[in-house]
Amino acid sequence: MIITKSLRIFFRSNVLTRRGACVETFQPWHKRQVSDRKVVFSGIQPTGTPHLGNFFGAIEKWVELQNDPKDVVYYSIVDLHSISLPQDPEYLRNCVLSMTATLLASGLDPSKCVLFQQSSVPHHAELSWILGCKTTLARLGHFPQWKSKAGKDKQGACVGLYTYPVLQAADILLYKTTHVPVGDDQVPHLELAQHLAKLFNLSFGTSLVSPEPVLGQFKRIKSLREPDKKMSKSDSDPKSRIEITDTKEDIAFKLKKAVTDFTSAVTYDPENRPGVSNLVDIHAAATGQRPEDIPDQVTGMTTAEYKMVVAAAVNRRLETVRDKYLKLIEDKSFLRDVLNTGATKAKLVAEETCSDVKRCVGLI
Repeated sequence: MIITKSLRIFFRSNVLTRRGACVETFQPWHKRQVSDRKVVFSGIQPTGTPHLGNFFGAIEKWVELQNDPKDVVYYSIVDLHSISLPQDPEYLRNCVLSMTATLLASGLDPSKCVLFQQSSVPHHAELSWILGCKTTLARLGHFPQWKSKAGKDKQGACVGLYTYPVLQAADILLYKTTHVPVGDDQVPHLELAQHLAKLFNLSFGTSLVSPEPVLGQFKRIKSLREPDKKMSKSDSDPKSRIEITDTKEDIAFKLKKAVTDFTSAVTYDPENRPGVSNLVDIHAAATGQRPEDIPDQVTGMTTAEYKMVVAAAVNRRLETVRDKYLKLIEDKSFLRDVLNTGATKAKLVAEETCSDVKRCVGLI
């Protein structure tokens, strides 16, 4: 199956135009003289299919942030980060394209943002090395990424897992980013980027920008099987998460099996009833309501009945996204064209920043 002609025409006319013309007319956005302009950067790993936590917690916010025409918005599929753990090469290649299709289907528009594959811009790795030479072992040893993923076998873990936060800092600083959308768990990583920007500017007089967090109200979706933990792509139990590409039947089945408790009524009490409250959070995110307002709407309904109400709401929210994804994923050349065009634009800024840094430290 090939992407339908009408959908392809839509993306070609509204997103890419012709690649050559698009790149030739692209002016590095950080140079545009616009008052009150923000430069936004965020990244997502390509491994695994995005789930409701990714969709409601990050992707929806990405779509919102791209819509201010005066801002510069960079979104990267951060495949270099994903190889800090063992991976299958063919699976990784497919995941990059799958993630691209997911982001486009969810509403990202490359005429409003720069969407690109991290490894296609070599300056990420180059700046990461330079920043790593200014980062202490003591500081990196405290990061939760290292503690959780290295586990007890820290001697057997790879160096890339340890220096992961430095690459994150390079991702951000490379584009003179002013604002980064982050959840609470990512604040320490942003603080490292702020620290390194200030340290470099003080030491070498560079013009690295210290970014600010965009904290906002990020929706927290928990695991369907362990509601005290966040929903995760890496969870070994597929029933723990609802993936964006799940069928209606899959979604209904997973919600039916969601862990709750022995009380039948639907209430919102995250501390004492995390399982039921997670269902309410999912329902609220899918319908745009406040979770506190939902229990009154389902008074008298059992938890089992309510699960099917949530399933219907999630299916309505994801139906269009899923349909677009299934069409887009069949046209691999189109997805590669989107990423290549984005990488060409990103390099215009990345190369300039990297050259400035190298000149300041004496490499050129």
